[in-house]
Amino acid sequence: MAAIPDPVKKCVAILKAAESDTEKLAALFMVTKLVKGSECSAAVRKLLFEAIGFKFLKRLLLTSDVQDCPPQVYKSVALSVLSAFCKDPELAIHPELLANLQMFLDIVQTSDAADDDNLIIVNEAYECLQSIAVTKPGLKALFEIGAVSKMIEIYSLQSFQTDEALDLLVTLVTSFGPKSWEDNPGAFHTLMNKISLDCETDQSERKFHLCDVMNGLLASCKQDIANTFGEDTTWPASVYKALYDILTSKIGKAQRDPALKLASGMTHLMGPKWTMMDEENPRKFFLLLSQLACVEVRMQLEDKGGLKAIMANADLCTACFLIIESAIAFVANEHVELEGREKQSMYTAMKGGFSAIISLLMKIQTDVNKKKVTLELEEKVFICAMVRVLSAWMAQETSSMRDQIYQLLPFMLTLANDTFYAYRARYMMEKVRGPPGGSNPTGEPMEVDTDPLSQVDILRFMLPALCHLAVEEQARKILLDTKEDEVLYESFAFHWSIVHYKKPPVPRADRLKVRKEEALDPKLVEDMSDSRTAMVSICNIFMNITVLEAKIVEESSLFSQLLKFIFNNLPELRNVPDNLVLHGNMAVLGLLLLKQQAKKIKKNDFSICRYIQATIRFLWDAYNVDESNDSSTLVVAMAYKEHWIQLMELWFLGMQTMSAVLSLIPWISEFAMESGWAEGIIDTLKKVKYGSLPPNTKSAYEDFLCHLVAANNSVASALKKRDALAVCRNHRLMELGKKLFED
Repeated sequence: MAAIPDPVKKCVAILKAAESDTEKLAALFMVTKLVKGSECSAAVRKLLFEAIGFKFLKRLLLTSDVQDCPPQVYKSVALSVLSAFCKDPELAIHPELLANLQMFLDIVQTSDAADDDNLIIVNEAYECLQSIAVTKPGLKALFEIGAVSKMIEIYSLQSFQTDEALDLLVTLVTSFGPKSWEDNPGAFHTLMNKISLDCETDQSERKFHLCDVMNGLLASCKQDIANTFGEDTTWPASVYKALYDILTSKIGKAQRDPALKLASGMTHLMGPKWTMMDEENPRKFFLLLSQLACVEVRMQLEDKGGLKAIMANADLCTACFLIIESAIAFVANEHVELEGREKQSMYTAMKGGFSAIISLLMKIQTDVNKKKVTLELEEKVFICAMVRVLSAWMAQETSSMRDQIYQLLPFMLTLANDTFYAYRARYMMEKVRGPPGGSNPTGEPMEVDTDPLSQVDILRFMLPALCHLAVEEQARKILLDTKEDEVLYESFAFHWSIVHYKKPPVPRADRLKVRKEEALDPKLVEDMSDSRTAMVSICNIFMNITVLEAKIVEESSLFSQLLKFIFNNLPELRNVPDNLVLHGNMAVLGLLLLKQQAKKIKKNDFSICRYIQATIRFLWDAYNVDESNDSSTLVVAMAYKEHWIQLMELWFLGMQTMSAVLSLIPWISEFAMESGWAEGIIDTLKKVKYGSLPPNTKSAYEDFLCHLVAANNSVASALKKRDALAVCRNHRLMELGKKLFED
């Protein structure tokens, strides 16, 4: 430890020897004369702070009745001393200081803009608060005494020193996130209404500072709270007007960057539809924002001399990626109709942006493969962001820059797989946390992986693109050579564990009590919906591989394992509307695998019986006459209608594959007969009026019944008893007629 300078020792002695506050105040002024700034090491500051004593400084702050001297002087002296000491992180978390934070909040809450002396005092109080907020204990202490609501009150009700209150508020909510708004969700909207209106009307440089502030606030609030609008919610429109004003003006980088980041946050929160508030030309701002994001990506990624230089603006790039990803999905889902020229302009801009992304990724891949670089964690996170937005483009644009995509695919898959494993580990760890009882008796939070790579499963975002790539021979070869099918199987099983969520068992003591059915947690419902979509995508990838790589699938132990998984789990899938599309995909994938692996199927495997029953249910329930207007027209069942775009081809493929399976595994016909499906088809077609049966549906039913008759000797007589002859004549089922009646 360095020696304490003599002037400091002398000041400490004088301060300790002071017998009254007057003497101590005089000694305090001696410190400024005797001690040089260069001598104020951390040890010196601590020694002086303890010699002065916080209790003395507190008395100066609270003194209000003093003869011959305004009380502001004492407050100013005390705050000057404290603001100097608070710059030392160790002194900023001094227990006495943290225990008296309310004093500082009281000072900033009772500020008066008309008083110049008060201006200095408030400034110094904010300096103390900001220094304390830099430390974790200081942040926690401020949060616990309600500093968030106090800063909101200051900003909303006063016009003096409000930016300091806002900066402190952002520091707090950035650290504590959604917890900041749990007790008072309305405060978020009240604050955003005020800031956005200020941003809309302010034409000074402060406008861009407010963009940064609002972006931080959006990031701190849960989407369900931020999206719960009341009649007095005006901030989405105000933010739109402010950003439109900024981004349609001649601006530089310092103004454009915060505006783009805020636009990204708003688009992520509210969707691209938020950009269409202009009634006269609703597409203008949407197209402008998409163009600006693409141009910004090119400016940031091209000719920058490598990843290290690009990382300086990684947050801006990531914001632009989110804008681009949202725009792609918005157009792909036909939420906006663009004219031909608009489409071409948007495509050109996006192709330029993605060319820059692909070029950078290829350079990174080369450097990594040659071991020229070792990627830092922040760099991996940024690369993941590039892979995510590129995946959104690949899912829609299936031909552009394909050669480069093939070269990049192994690198992208490796990175995506790393994030999947990290995300799965974190998700499963969070799952075991819970209320008191069970595996976590104390109810205390358990340690969870905070690795940024575990926050987002990039493989999940790649799935729609992999559906297209699995059709292409070169890409499919890469998927199989890198054993990506094995990772996809693990992902399939992981998402099933979420979709097939089971509530924890009721404790024995509570089993006889009348229990109210509890609604599922909204986050769990959201996760279940996302996992259903993921499983459907993985089913499509596996279907493409199964059809196009029949020989590999026939001999593959992995695909045998996948078939067994479907046998065991499809019957367990809850029969609810949300699961219908997934049910169909799993059923038809199972049939395709069953066809390829027919040689391995054993008749005594009971799981196949339950699987076939579940598959028949999907195929049988798709059509009926009962729900038609005249009860004599075959129609798609109401339950299927909502999803028929996704289910139509699947149903026809399922019928076709079921017919093929009957030829390879004839004894499966017994399940079709036991279920009553075959007779059910005849009974339904009997009710259908002549000429109204769609040709493709007629062919699907006829082909299935023909294969069923060929597979099982008892089928013909069973169908004849149902008056199959009348059905064959009425609907011109010539092939089935020959099979049944040989005439």
